[in-house]
Amino acid sequence: MNDWAPIAKEYDPLKAGSIDGTDEEPHDRAIWRAMLARYVPNKGVTGDPRLTLFIARLNLQTTEEKLKEVFSRYGDIRKIRLVRDLVTGFSKGYAFIEYKEERALLKAHRDANRLVIDQHEIFVDFELERTLKGWIPRRLGGGFGGKKESGQLRFGGRDRPFRKPINLPNMKNDFYGEGSAEKRNWSREGTRDWRTRDRDHERSRDKRWPERERSWTWGESERERDSKEERSRGRERKDRDRKDRDRDRSRERDTKKQRDDDKHR
Repeated sequence: MNDWAPIAKEYDPLKAGSIDGTDEEPHDRAIWRAMLARYVPNKGVTGDPRLTLFIARLNLQTTEEKLKEVFSRYGDIRKIRLVRDLVTGFSKGYAFIEYKEERALLKAHRDANRLVIDQHEIFVDFELERTLKGWIPRRLGGGFGGKKESGQLRFGGRDRPFRKPINLPNMKNDFYGEGSAEKRNWSREGTRDWRTRDRDHERSRDKRWPERERSWTWGESERERDSKEERSRGRERKDRDRKDRDRDRSRERDTKKQRDDDKHR
């Protein structure tokens, strides 16, 4: 617990799959896949990783010009790389922005997260591929964040930091006399007769029982009244619809009769 931190300082797939970073066994196959993966960062990526931001959840229509317009307000930008599909050329919804100064990087990291660009709330974090030891990307079962629908959430990042584990103190069981002698030696004044305690319990139960019956009866009457009102409203709607249909039919008959009379004339 002394070295616990909400943000992971080193990537461990097993810990990333735990809400508090204390799991000892993987709970899904993706964690197994990440633990067995041997990932090497892309050597073709250039630039200073410690001055680079990761921008995710972008609108697929957002362009490099739009990103430059938004993020240049925090400082001078050296490079913007919007990741696109190699076949279609469409945006994949995330990008990397490299700043010239660390001050601009920290300001954008602090202020640009959850910013809305082109009707999308974006996510901003430091680049982790080349800066976090042991990093495994999402496609190999690692990463951070994730969606609840997939059931493969990852913790320890900015989006979903670790929750502090609950420390349960080592409490002795006094039921078998493992506590201190002072606790075991009850004073004569402090003890209560078992018969007295049972009698008090019976009295309190007798008092609570009528209240529970009243609450149950009230609940049943409320439900019955609601159901009656619903049935009455349904009958009213049916009657109203039937009247409307009869009225429409009568109008059609009158119109047809008038048309036939005009023909005979």
